[in-house]
Amino acid sequence: MDTTETVTLFDLDIMPLDFEAAAAALCASAERHEYPAHVVVTPNVDHVVRLDRQPSLKTLYQQADYIFADGMPIVWASRLLGKPLPERVTGADLFVTMCQHAITRKWRVVLLGGRPGEEQTLKQRFDEHFPGLDITVLAPSMQFDPVGPEGQHAAEKIRDIAPNLIFVCLGLPKQERWALHHAPSFPGGIILCVGAAMEFALGLKSRAPRFIQRLGLEWLWRLASDPKHLWRRYLVDDPWFAIICWREWRKNQIGKRNSP
Repeated sequence: MDTTETVTLFDLDIMPLDFEAAAAALCASAERHEYPAHVVVTPNVDHVVRLDRQPSLKTLYQQADYIFADGMPIVWASRLLGKPLPERVTGADLFVTMCQHAITRKWRVVLLGGRPGEEQTLKQRFDEHFPGLDITVLAPSMQFDPVGPEGQHAAEKIRDIAPNLIFVCLGLPKQERWALHHAPSFPGGIILCVGAAMEFALGLKSRAPRFIQRLGLEWLWRLASDPKHLWRRYLVDDPWFAIICWREWRKNQIGKRNSP
């Protein structure tokens, strides 16, 4: 694992790497052949808010080997709090880049996600968007229990494949629960918990243009694209992030006053 000193924000040890350095670190981990597999998470504002409200989930999430800041508001907050991160490292961008590396390096890849019964359709889309990628798609049931029998069966099938790279696209918290529970049983490689990244990469959902991403308004694009499902997340839940930032600032100020 990369030994870069981390930046602690919101009780998460975030790696202060730019995208290129982050991808290089993950490539090195993907080619390891020793237990356990390394787990990668990419928290955005929604994750930080949900972790704040579920301490037990935060305790689990903190165990990830690589934590990269996905959301621009987290990067902005890091700068305002005096712990600057160089840039965001999104799960959506990592998905595409790691697929490209997998092709050139001839890695075996597994994707755990998608709707049941659509494995062949997803495989065809991978063939179109990432020709030459050696990927196996496992689509769990809608009742998938990450640590139950179905989660264990998926882990056994993946161990038989012995991939360098595992994408888990089940959303928080299922993907993190599965990855962190089963990582010790995988002999090397990396497990990336990347939510909806597959849908963007395969053209199943449209992603915001780059200039909107750079402005930190990708959330607004997603809200406008799917208001029925996302209005509560962005308009009701995520504003709590401002309170979390204020608490973090207060904690930093108290720490400064108490330091010798």
